[in-house]
Amino acid sequence: MGLAKRIIPCLDVKDGMTVKGTNFINLRQAGDPVELGKAYSEAGADELVFLDITASFEGRKTFTEMVTRVAAEINIPFTVGGGINELEDVERLLHAGADKVSINSAALRRPSLINEIADRFGSQVCVCAIDARHDHDGWHCYLKGGRERTERTLIDWAMEAEQRGAGEILFTSMDHDGVKTGFANEAIAQLVDKLSIPVIASGGAGQKEHFLDTFIHGHADAALAASVFHFGEIKIDELKTYLSNNGVDIRL
Repeated sequence: MGLAKRIIPCLDVKDGMTVKGTNFINLRQAGDPVELGKAYSEAGADELVFLDITASFEGRKTFTEMVTRVAAEINIPFTVGGGINELEDVERLLHAGADKVSINSAALRRPSLINEIADRFGSQVCVCAIDARHDHDGWHCYLKGGRERTERTLIDWAMEAEQRGAGEILFTSMDHDGVKTGFANEAIAQLVDKLSIPVIASGGAGQKEHFLDTFIHGHADAALAASVFHFGEIKIDELKTYLSNNGVDIRL
């Protein structure tokens, strides 16, 4: 038996509110991040991910205050991402109450940032988030919240991130994001096969069966979702009971 599988709600935050879109666009509001974070912690979520999706220099102070407020209300591991470009940003967020940081565009632009974070704070603090899309020539990584394609391929970049010291990979399939037809299990299984660090599946959750599929067929270590939790379509305790009844090792 490996480690128990994890269920992770994700709060995408823009201008102080939780939002959710489809394929990274058409955002709609989903509530107050502090209240949602508290509710998920109480509902039995294993971890919480909090992403400032339009992180900008001006918004940093507000964002840090919100991280502090969320951290005060939860008692589960807390990963924060958005606008992290240097070690000072990591330090600020850990000081505000984050347990881990998620880096995406900044790591693609300057891969040595992964080494720096792992060396200073330990690999367990560094989550490398990868937004990728299946283009005509395979899976490619995207920058800037999915706006800009890079020539980096999903598997190669994930392997490099691990080699540089990332403790986890958070893979979001842009094709599956918000569509609710299931996770990109084939790609997830390939990642799990190539890596020795945990892989978090993201993008595509629409029903309980999708979580089961990503654990059984994708071999994901954790499954992350947003709208199905935010809008009450799936309740975390019911999901965990369902998974446990279907043979998934999960904390109830």
